[in-house]
Amino acid sequence: MEFESTKLGGVFLVKPPRFGDDRGFFSETFRHNLFTEKTGANVQFVQDNFSYSKHRGTVRGLHYQAPPFAQGKLVRCSRGEIMDVAVDTRPGSSTYGQHVGAKLTADNGHQLWVPAGFLHGFATLTDDCEVAYKVTNYYSKECDGNVLWNDPALGIDWGITDAEAVLSDKDKVAPLLADWTNPF
Repeated sequence: MEFESTKLGGVFLVKPPRFGDDRGFFSETFRHNLFTEKTGANVQFVQDNFSYSKHRGTVRGLHYQAPPFAQGKLVRCSRGEIMDVAVDTRPGSSTYGQHVGAKLTADNGHQLWVPAGFLHGFATLTDDCEVAYKVTNYYSKECDGNVLWNDPALGIDWGITDAEAVLSDKDKVAPLLADWTNPF
């Protein structure tokens, strides 16, 4: 399993190997001891989440869970292609407000590790996308929040245009980062 560090400390692109033959392939997608050794994060996943997005251009994010339910997420795309994004919102971080994006696809099998203290979101680059992710804390409606996905100050290239974006009502009215009260 390969772990690529990113410009945001603590965020890693995880590349599990695939062992294939004419039947298909096998891949070990998580191994606690390697994950801890390579990322320095001794995590305990407590919930697995799964989302299906019917249309290309579906945006889910930028979301977070505030303390005491802040979550780290290990995200992978099991069908289709997504642009997965993490934004650093850790107070005092030298990379505060900066982001990284990774194209996660069913074909490449890559995963993105997004620690607590980051905003997270993804945009679907194909129809019929399935995304699975492990989280380190339980969902809490009271601690759920978001920041506007296309905030110009963030300058994120989602791989889609604003006109293509399919958003939830909640994500349509999310605040700009500059207007957001950081719970971290």
